[in-house]
Amino acid sequence: MTAIQRLAMGFGAIFVLVGLAGFTPMGMGVMQMDGTGSGMLLGMFPVNALHNVVHLLFGVWGLWASRTGARSLTYALGSGAAYLLLGVLGFFTPTLLGIVPIGGYDVYLHLLLAVVLAGCGLGAMFFEPDPARVTT
Repeated sequence: MTAIQRLAMGFGAIFVLVGLAGFTPMGMGVMQMDGTGSGMLLGMFPVNALHNVVHLLFGVWGLWASRTGARSLTYALGSGAAYLLLGVLGFFTPTLLGIVPIGGYDVYLHLLLAVVLAGCGLGAMFFEPDPARVTT
């Protein structure tokens, strides 16, 4: 297993755990009383049910992608780009047009995820021996 595959597997597992945690009292159980239907995961990160489902989808994608080098590379670059977009959007629309809360500390977390994921993807493109052809 290559480094980029381990990255996809690790982030996939973390996203699944974060998505599931968002549905526990630690996440959704601490509901805000303003009627938004969102809670604060770990008391810091705003989440709602759709946000948790998105985390689960990124997690499942990462676990699936970790099976081959090519898919892992696509996962790292694609999710890095997605999180960069979410991080930048969080500055302008912290509730993503009232659908998903992505403001507050989420902005900085999304930007950090973007740098790590895309950076590792770019690194794999240049330093791993043809990650797109690695299948084990």
